[in-house]
Amino acid sequence: MLSDPTAYRKKLHGWLSYAFASEVFVIVSLTLFLPICLEQFARDNGYLLPDKTEPCTPLVKSESRAGYVDDAAARCVVKIGWAWIDSASFSLYVYSISVALQALTVISMGGIADHPPHRKRLLLVFALLGATAATVFLVLPSTSPVWFLAAPLAVCANVGFGASAVAMNAYLPSLAKESPEVQQILAEIDSEHESTSSSTGHHDLDNDPSGPDHEHPSSPLIQRAPSDEVQVLKAKYDTELSRVMSRISSLGIALGYGAGIFLLIVALIPVTLLHGSTFALRLAIGLSGIWWVVFSIPAALWLPGSESSRIDGADEWTEGVTPVSNGISSDKWSTRREVVAAWKRLGIMLRWREIKTLKNTFKYLAAWFLLSDGFTTITSTAILFGKTTLHMKPSALILVGVLTPTAGILGSLAWPVLQRRFEWTNLKVIVILVMMASAIPAYGCLGFLPVFQGDATRFGGLTTQGEMFALAVYFGSVYGAFQGYARAFYAELLPPGEEARWYGLFSITDKSSSFIGPLIVGLIADTTGNIRYAFFFLVTMIWMAVPILVNVDVEKGRKDAREYRYVLS
Repeated sequence: MLSDPTAYRKKLHGWLSYAFASEVFVIVSLTLFLPICLEQFARDNGYLLPDKTEPCTPLVKSESRAGYVDDAAARCVVKIGWAWIDSASFSLYVYSISVALQALTVISMGGIADHPPHRKRLLLVFALLGATAATVFLVLPSTSPVWFLAAPLAVCANVGFGASAVAMNAYLPSLAKESPEVQQILAEIDSEHESTSSSTGHHDLDNDPSGPDHEHPSSPLIQRAPSDEVQVLKAKYDTELSRVMSRISSLGIALGYGAGIFLLIVALIPVTLLHGSTFALRLAIGLSGIWWVVFSIPAALWLPGSESSRIDGADEWTEGVTPVSNGISSDKWSTRREVVAAWKRLGIMLRWREIKTLKNTFKYLAAWFLLSDGFTTITSTAILFGKTTLHMKPSALILVGVLTPTAGILGSLAWPVLQRRFEWTNLKVIVILVMMASAIPAYGCLGFLPVFQGDATRFGGLTTQGEMFALAVYFGSVYGAFQGYARAFYAELLPPGEEARWYGLFSITDKSSSFIGPLIVGLIADTTGNIRYAFFFLVTMIWMAVPILVNVDVEKGRKDAREYRYVLS
């Protein structure tokens, strides 16, 4: 039975509208203004080394027309509790804390979000939390005696984004399965099976095309079909489903990037007029929060919620198996019990037996842990590197922020075309993109060579602002495509009906959930006083993921996921 085209378009537009709303926070705040603003909050309340008696901000504002002084002379530390922390490291530490708390949140909500009515509620609640926290920056100046509240606000904003993104991503597999292209292939499979059943005279329950699994090519119905044509159609189904998921995911990235670019351009006006003041930075973050909540309204109206009675795709993985309820009957459902059950389930999911059963899914997660951490840390490190080492003005950093998502739109739209042209698999595209991305920190490492350190050269090894602009375009074209493909490829390896649980694990190391990288970069900056050393760490982290990634068996991973049965024991 084909899905209702009108209902499908409404659901798809609701999903895309939330991508359009929330991605703005990532582009405008999380990867650009939030780390700069937190660093500026710390700098406005910090003191210069080595004496720790002279305030950082007055000297910085008076020493040069560009608003900056020599890197060594301008090194600033702020006292948090009993510890003195580098102003650049302050934002990295806050980021690390926020993603650690985000990890706890998304794991706790996984079981709840696998029920579509609760999934929508969670998406909207966490969207409101994140958007509100970002908006509050408008009324919190760095001169306030409670300036340090910027840290918990940043934590709430990041947790809100990450948790809502898990709920949003959980819709992706069902969106792809309900697309007209995929539904048409399912109809062809049903038609072919009817023809096969009629010719062989078999029409029992297991082979009845009107049975409960007839909509799913991974069900026993299709696996037992003797027709070679059914197997051909099943392979076509897998290919088309993979392509549609990548297309929808990439379209969401492109729309989000487009919204981010627009708001960045808007934010450039006050930042330029106010000469990069702390208020201008707070204004940009606040605007991203307002945008987030306003454009989440279509998602609230169009995404399916309380009318959904079951988990999409649940019948294809629970057929013949009694679902495990962890001892909780439906009439005793409660949030507390579901959270406890989610952590119990996580323990079971991470058992060696489960890892062996879904080894290709876990291989990809291991590679993703390194890659997402590396990619995310590249973005945050690059902004801080440009501000503290290349002495780039806030307006120049905004231009970097505009160039990156602009190139990201082009990349997210161009790479699917290249994929079709050269008939690359999703996995091959991801590997190519990863190798291209690793060239960026490798190039930054060249800045230590003597040939790039003299005043006469002033080019090469990421020592000039012009190079930062060029690398922003290069990185954006890679990162935009990588985000879309990585999210869609993971969906192919998930047990049907458990998308939110598994996307919870995915989110722990997603673009807003990588905490090891920023933490180590912060320690490197604190220890050496030179954030450029972090590029060596980033190259190593990304290259470590490649051997793991190329060993993922996609076909076996799909099969194992479809046959997976969760049994509590």
